[in-house]
Amino acid sequence: MTSLARNERSGHDTADLSPSVAARHASRTGMVHHTAGVANGFVQGNLAILPEKLAGAFHRFCQLNPKPCPIIGMSDVGDPRIPALGIDLDIRTDLPRYRVWRDGEIVEEPTDIMAHWRDDLVAFVLGCSFSFEEALLEEGLPIRHIERDVRVPMFRTNIACSPAGPFAGPMVVTMRPFKPADAIRAVQITSRFPSVHGAPVHIGLPEQIGIADLAKPDYGDPVPVEADEIPVFWACGVTPQSVIQAAKVPFAITHAPGLMLVTDLRNKALAVL
Repeated sequence: MTSLARNERSGHDTADLSPSVAARHASRTGMVHHTAGVANGFVQGNLAILPEKLAGAFHRFCQLNPKPCPIIGMSDVGDPRIPALGIDLDIRTDLPRYRVWRDGEIVEEPTDIMAHWRDDLVAFVLGCSFSFEEALLEEGLPIRHIERDVRVPMFRTNIACSPAGPFAGPMVVTMRPFKPADAIRAVQITSRFPSVHGAPVHIGLPEQIGIADLAKPDYGDPVPVEADEIPVFWACGVTPQSVIQAAKVPFAITHAPGLMLVTDLRNKALAVL
């Protein structure tokens, strides 16, 4: 039985649950290696958790940088639940892996954050490009990292985000290779999903946005770009991690790149005509 069918930590059979609920239960086991292609049809989210005294500035940062940081959910102070994203959702346990940051450095990558949760924390859930991948797949466009069962490659760029308070730094992007005609179609499709990063921020020539080597992503796993393909880059919700690092934030928690929160929202509900 797979980890999506049985939650070993709780002993509950999840075979009859909604795919999104089953994915969260499986994440509680710590056995999910990446969430690309998991619970197809349901919105996944990036996570950033900050103390209340920094939450206002971070909220402003997201407003100023909607491409990499589109907010789809936000908790009340000290509350680990976000009912609008999932009735049973617990932000402390329902991601496969987290990153705990102190002074801009990763100090731990636990499978839950029960020991780190505090009454002054605010959780932000940001849109994820995995949501528009469903639409790309429905159009028959190949997605290399899903085909190879690896994490999407992510790169820090020389594209500066608009600053807010202590938060400033470079945009992070995801990369997917396509043949030119497919790249055009990918632009058209993803433009309909502004709340999960929308259209690409760059196409081709990675050096123009400060990427030296596509074979060496800053996060995730490398994927090949064939001779007849071009790399296409979308803004990425891992951007807050590069900003937290640059700002040397005293304390923060994020998701581990490629290991997202699966919500009960439907991808199709995010599309605009």
